[in-house]
Amino acid sequence: MLFLCALLPAAAFTQDAPKNAHLVRALGEATVTAKPDRAEISISIGTQAPTAQAAAAQNAADTTQVLDSLKRVLGSGGQVKTSGYSVGPDYQFSKNGAPRKVSGYHAANRLSVTVDELPLVGKVIDVASQSGATTIGGLSFTLRNDDAVRAQALAEAATKARSAAEAIAKALDLHVTGILEATSTDAAPVAPMPRFGSVAESVEVQTPIEAATIEIHASVIVTLEVH
Repeated sequence: MLFLCALLPAAAFTQDAPKNAHLVRALGEATVTAKPDRAEISISIGTQAPTAQAAAAQNAADTTQVLDSLKRVLGSGGQVKTSGYSVGPDYQFSKNGAPRKVSGYHAANRLSVTVDELPLVGKVIDVASQSGATTIGGLSFTLRNDDAVRAQALAEAATKARSAAEAIAKALDLHVTGILEATSTDAAPVAPMPRFGSVAESVEVQTPIEAATIEIHASVIVTLEVH
């Protein structure tokens, strides 16, 4: 399973080491999996017209139709918000090196859809494409609250780090007198993100979507004082 690691501020426990202290340091890692309970979908509505005003007007009508359809499907199981909007010219380039000419204008409205009832994900995608969306930009699965899973990963990593350090000390016939330091880094949970391209035509069969398992990884370094 693929996942991305974005380092967050590290948690740390530190205690001043006595002079001439002997130290043993070890790394512990743990990965905890969790089932997602939220999906994020990026949807775009694009239009083209001879003038900027016409492109914007058509985009407003198409976007309103998509929004109304999405809100009916989602009900209280999610929300839709605008994440971006643009209007700009399209250019025609000449092969003989002549200056480019404006051939028309385009408008794009980008929506971010949050789905809290995962069985609705496939239907949301289909309704969006059938009601006027031109691009389904991506789909990602997340957790509404990952605190408990993250704490579990950190606890398991810390236990492994301490066990490894104690094992090293024992192998070297050293006695552990205390924990001097413990530091951690953990990664934001990211599941594989299916990608969708431009929507060519409406579909009659509901798009099958299987929620990906999320992995949360944690690393902890423990430093023991030994003699």
